[in-house]
Amino acid sequence: METTAIRVTLDGVQIAYRDSGVPVGGVDLAPVILVHGMGGDGHTWDRFAHALTVRGRRVIIVDLRGHGRSAHTPTYLFDEFAFDVLRLCDLLKLSQADFVGHSLGGYAVSVIAQVRPELVRRLVIEESPLPRRLTDPKAEFPARLPTLPELWHAATSVVRSPRAVFAFDRAMTAAALTQFHTPNPQWWQRLPDITARTLILAGGSGSMVDPDKLDAAVAAIPDCTTLKFACGHSIHRDRYRDFENAVLPFVMAR
Repeated sequence: METTAIRVTLDGVQIAYRDSGVPVGGVDLAPVILVHGMGGDGHTWDRFAHALTVRGRRVIIVDLRGHGRSAHTPTYLFDEFAFDVLRLCDLLKLSQADFVGHSLGGYAVSVIAQVRPELVRRLVIEESPLPRRLTDPKAEFPARLPTLPELWHAATSVVRSPRAVFAFDRAMTAAALTQFHTPNPQWWQRLPDITARTLILAGGSGSMVDPDKLDAAVAAIPDCTTLKFACGHSIHRDRYRDFENAVLPFVMAR
């Protein structure tokens, strides 16, 4: 798989991505686009990308704005991450793709499936915190000590991916907290517009997915199933085999 990052300027923002290209004798399926979560970068997907490319799939891995080799920017609105990826798809002249997104990346790919449903063949949303609804109480983030799963996740992230940790633009943290506090009714209203077969993955202890919101989202998306795992927020990292066993058949199916 080609690992050299390509940088392109999309609507004034430099975005880095890696493209496996079209394998010789590859299967006749759409490319798979992998989108990482907040604080990470595209290398979190290397193991899964390899599993896809050896099966003949083209794989495109994106570094979101403010992450990895992509540019830091003045604004970090959640929908901006989605439209950066969408602009990359347009640049690459993709007519259809499978999208797999973790956390913030899961939100990004969900927006793409809402606003450009014909582009998305399969949609996988892993541990994406679901937006606040108008009827939800205001999200509170009380001062507290981090839990053991949170400490373990933070510590192992530094050890496993130091480049991603140090490249991350921490200026987006305040913007993210503001957006978590703010209702996003448009996202909920557009869920029925998703036409792709959809798989939502949720973790156990340490998960960032609210069970009530999860049930509501699954009910609103026309063709959606969900799987729950015993690990925390990063299923593809901490329970890779379970993740692969669930997602690989889903995206390889015709």
